[in-house]
Amino acid sequence: MRALLEAAFAPEALEIADDSHRHVGHEGARDGRGHFTVALTSAAFAGLAPLARHRAVYAALGDMMQTDIHALAIQARAPGEGR
Repeated sequence: MRALLEAAFAPEALEIADDSHRHVGHEGARDGRGHFTVALTSAAFAGLAPLARHRAVYAALGDMMQTDIHALAIQARAPGEGR
């Protein structure tokens, strides 16, 4: 996940948290795919609406969204944007 996001966005900051342990027993966790939170800051997001930023992250992760990731919380910011 980290390598794909770094290649796609050259982020100034990137944090990935595996939240899967919070979802043990959850229907979506039974197939082995995980729950993650991603926070990244990249100039690639400048001028993009939040939905476009999320779509770009999904596109960068490609097949991982079908094979490894069940749920993904995304915080995508351009440089200079607050938390």
